[in-house]
Parts: sequence; structure tokens; C-alpha cells
Amino acid sequence: MHPMLNIAIRAARKAGNYIAKNYEDPQNVTVTQKGANDFVTNVDRDAEQIIVDIIRKSYPDHTIITEESGELLGKDEDIQWVIDPLDGTTNFTKRFPHFSVSIAVRIKGRTEVAAVYDPMRNELFTAVRGQGAQMNGYRLRMAEKRDLEGAVVATGFPFKHKQHAPIYMNIMGKMFDQCADFRRTGSAALDLCYVAAGRVDAYFEIGLKPWDFLGGELIMREAGGIMTDFVGGHNYLASGNLVAGSPRVVRDILAAMKDELSEALKR
Repeated sequence: MHPMLNIAIRAARKAGNYIAKNYEDPQNVTVTQKGANDFVTNVDRDAEQIIVDIIRKSYPDHTIITEESGELLGKDEDIQWVIDPLDGTTNFTKRFPHFSVSIAVRIKGRTEVAAVYDPMRNELFTAVRGQGAQMNGYRLRMAEKRDLEGAVVATGFPFKHKQHAPIYMNIMGKMFDQCADFRRTGSAALDLCYVAAGRVDAYFEIGLKPWDFLGGELIMREAGGIMTDFVGGHNYLASGNLVAGSPRVVRDILAAMKDELSEALKR
């Protein structure tokens, strides 16, 4: 096993077990608001610290980028650990049992290692670049969905970017003429892992942050999928606007989006 994956798994499991324990004991959870429709809990912060401590013990010089603490610079800026300690905080606060810990390791700007852990189902999704993706040790390989017809598409409503809501609804309307159904689960990292596992056929969302999707992206790519921005390019890391799935389904989703996109969503 890749040594960094070993540490990522250890960190994800320990943080996930801490989150699950607090899920069972909600009086210990304190919720505060970071921004419009954007919440954080003491459990997010504690889980993040658990992960940082485990990484620092093995790799004290690496840089760590976290959702809650920002960038923790190390002597080695070429290696970055990108962490979302609790992807699906709203689900967690509502006691909706669907959320995850996401950890990605980027080396010189390329994601090389990923671990996404769902503590409620004890499902661990992992990938190392060029070595495939796994769930609980079993190889993941996406089925080649031929087109959007009959597909189940995961998404997330743009609740932090409501100015895009009319366009988003138009896109969904066009896609719904072709696809079978939609899923909105509340954890981008798990949505991408579910694409990898064939539980959904594609995924798209507006305005994500790198820690939301980098772990899931590598797992989905190593299972045979692709990811683009809304115009088929590679600017999704900067824009956070992304479409993921098998190549033909992504092509159909981009075609459905094409005439609806504002200039802001084409960037």
C-alpha cells in the first residue's frame, strides 16, 4: 500500500469514528453559522484536528489545506493534504445519516492519493493514481453508460449561490427530459464515490471548493470516469463547477447545459 494512503486511511477512520460517536450523542454538538446557509460544528473542527495530528506525526513538513483552518503551510509546499473533515455537515446536524471524511494528497499539483470514508455505513473508498479505485478492498470499475437516457444523476442545489438558481433549474428541466431521475444526497465526496461505484451514473454541481471534491475526483477517475467544467474544459478546480461520469453521459449533460449557461458559469 502507498505509505501516504495508509496514513490517509488511518486519519479518515479515526475522524469518522469520532464523528459517528457524536452523531449518537447530539447534545455534544454545537452548531455555528459561517455564512449564508453555511454551517460548522465543533465536531467538524475536532475531526479536522484529529486528521491534522495524524498527518503531522508522519509527515511534519507537508502542507495541509483544510476547510475549517485554511492553509497550514509546511516546509514542503509541493505536497499538499486537502481535507474536508465532515462533508455533509447539514446532514450531520439534522441527523440524516449520510456524510463523509474526505482526504486527498496532491503532489506538485496532481492528486495522487485519495480516501473518502462514510462512517455510518463503514464504507471506505480509496484510490492511488494509476492503480485503480477500491471500496473496502474491492475494485471499483464504472459501467460504460452509453448516454443520458435512463441515467440517474446526482447533484447538489446551489444553496450558497442562489443567484444561479434559475439557470440551474432550467438545466435540470432539460436533463429531466432525457434522464431517469435525480439524487441530491448532501455530500459531494460521496456523490463522486457513488459514480465510481455505479450507484449513480453522473454528477454535477455549481461552486464547490477543492476539499469538497478532490478526493472523490481521483476515486471516480480511477474507476473509469472523467470530470470537466460546464463547457468541457479543465477549469473546475478554480470555478468549482463540475460534471462527472462516464464520457458519453458527461457529453450529453454538457449538451443539455450548453444553451442555458450564463457567462459566469462558462468560466
